[in-house]
Amino acid sequence: MGRVVIGMDPHKRSATIEIIDHQETVLAAGRFGTDRDGYRAMLAAGRRHPERIWAVEGCYGIGRHIAQRLVADGETVVDVPPKLSARVRVFATGQGRKTDPVDAHSVAVAALRAKGLREVAVDDETVALRLLVDRRDELGRSRTDLLNRIHKLLLELLPGGAKTFLRADQARALLATIRPRDLVGRTRRRLASELIADLVGIDKKIKAAKKELTDLVTASGSSLQVLNGIGPSGAARLIGDIGDIRRFTSRSHFASWNGTAPLDASSGDQQRHRLSRAGNRRINRSCTSWPSSSSAMTPRAAPTTDAASPRARPRWKPSGR
Repeated sequence: MGRVVIGMDPHKRSATIEIIDHQETVLAAGRFGTDRDGYRAMLAAGRRHPERIWAVEGCYGIGRHIAQRLVADGETVVDVPPKLSARVRVFATGQGRKTDPVDAHSVAVAALRAKGLREVAVDDETVALRLLVDRRDELGRSRTDLLNRIHKLLLELLPGGAKTFLRADQARALLATIRPRDLVGRTRRRLASELIADLVGIDKKIKAAKKELTDLVTASGSSLQVLNGIGPSGAARLIGDIGDIRRFTSRSHFASWNGTAPLDASSGDQQRHRLSRAGNRRINRSCTSWPSSSSAMTPRAAPTTDAASPRARPRWKPSGR
């Protein structure tokens, strides 16, 4: 028996698989839970075929949890992009109707026929960087929310409120000058004091997260922090989201992924380009803000117009009479 492809449509609590051979003959299919018993039953069903490859849709999204479990158990897993499986589904059925068995079949056929699918590897240190920088971003949003609430209470307690960029010690000093006598004022002051205490805790966590990110980025050997405007969080975001740079076959592939590849928006004799709104928006912001020294790493966006384009008509100005 030749090699078989096990296509999988993964979900959080269940996974639907279909096993096909090189002629797209369906050998087996089934739906399994993603708990311990369901996973073991699914793995046993796949291991009945000595030469096998698992094709999982969205191994870097909803299918990550099940793909990493398979790789940890020594299985060969390839990532099938959702767009590719959707294309196969439409060609096979003539419409885009989705069911779990149909999706599993589309994933299997896509993995059987497509070339150059990426093989999934065990999570490395880049995953830890991504987790930590996500946590750092959550702390930043929590701090902003706390500051907004503190500003709102101080505006009601102190005429004119507090300055925009407020530290915890400054807020505490301002609050110490306020001695309301009514019940509403005392309640506002107590709530503000609690929020300031929470702000102190958030600041400590942000400081510890920054130090941990700095150590991990330095240990990775990256020189991204040499670039102006990229600190520990920015470098960790780039390393964590990009991962292994070798997964991009060319500069153009990378530019398309991060949304910096220009799209043709020409009309008639005018040759124009614009930036894509697709791609990883977080990486897009970092790439478009890199200094010119990094142009060898990421292609710059093309200008919106070329030199041969006609100039825009000047705006009308009053004569000043």
